[in-house]
Amino acid sequence: MDMEIDQQFQNGAETMETLSVDENASNEKIKDAIKAQETPEFYSDAQKYWDNIPATNDGMLGGFAHISKLDVGGSDTFLKLIFKMKNPPGHSRAVDCGAGIGRITKHLLSRHFGKVDIVEQCQNFVDQAKEALKGHKKVGEFYCQGLQDFNPPSDTYDVVWSQWVLGHLTDSHLEDFFRRMGAALKPNGVIVVKENVSSSGEVELDEEDSSVTRPEKLLLQIMDQAGLRVLKNTKQNKMPNGLYEVRMICLRPKSADSSNGTTV
Repeated sequence: MDMEIDQQFQNGAETMETLSVDENASNEKIKDAIKAQETPEFYSDAQKYWDNIPATNDGMLGGFAHISKLDVGGSDTFLKLIFKMKNPPGHSRAVDCGAGIGRITKHLLSRHFGKVDIVEQCQNFVDQAKEALKGHKKVGEFYCQGLQDFNPPSDTYDVVWSQWVLGHLTDSHLEDFFRRMGAALKPNGVIVVKENVSSSGEVELDEEDSSVTRPEKLLLQIMDQAGLRVLKNTKQNKMPNGLYEVRMICLRPKSADSSNGTTV
């Protein structure tokens, strides 16, 4: 009996020690993610990483080019639901933020909008997008700059689309980005965010490409702080096992609701 108690005590102590180690490791990861965003290298390291990535669908999707059709299909369904809302956005002009080589512009946005602008900070991706979309009548302007610097005029876009890119912005720059994009919307315009979210409830740092993956709760908090209201929030289904959960979120400035009586 005493030996059993001793063994149970020992096992309990080992479990507590393991939990303590895991908790400390988790706290260190959070600190690393926060610290990384506070350094200039957070942006310059990301630039260096993407400058060395092939300007292909496989390069854009981290070796998962085979999910492109699934991804676009889910986004198309989500966008069609947005157009069925009360007071839906128009179909005149959209912007593809963090567009890479123009995959989303070509296969999704150009099917729904009269003009689509492209924002991408890597010049080699912009060059490839121009080549791939050459002669496409629905492609508008190309902006070679980071989203932290993108500041379009007010009343410009029906839809601002950003996908798998916002982890490259610091929390403060992300909030500022949302505010600027909200101001750039036409009446009834919306912001659509398609992003990975962490399941750990913590901010997770990817040191290889210098980005963070935020938990959904934090992402929604930053959106709220930026004066945005969530109209729709759904999960991208059928993604391969082992990948982050992907959320599709449709947003509209809270001020738009009060100024024109918008409801969903």
